[in-house]
Amino acid sequence: MNKRISFHELAEFELNDAAIFFEIKREGLGLRFLSAVEAAVAYIREHPEASPVLLQDVRHKVLTRFPYSVIYSIKPDRIRILAVANQKRRPFYWRGRT
Repeated sequence: MNKRISFHELAEFELNDAAIFFEIKREGLGLRFLSAVEAAVAYIREHPEASPVLLQDVRHKVLTRFPYSVIYSIKPDRIRILAVANQKRRPFYWRGRT
């Protein structure tokens, strides 16, 4: 399908915040986290409807090796990343971003 990807500004903040957290925890881990998100976004771009539905038109792709999900919605002209969510955080906190 290959739609354009856009990030909600708070999703970008979450991505950067988590990468910094992991890098502080262990050198190189932040880069591995960013690579995992990049792989998830590439998968979403190629197969946007393959991930499970969370709420109406919102889906989530679970990251490999990290307790995070990429929360996104499919729009007619693009895929909107709504959150890079820690799976242990309160559920649906990102709901107002749709």
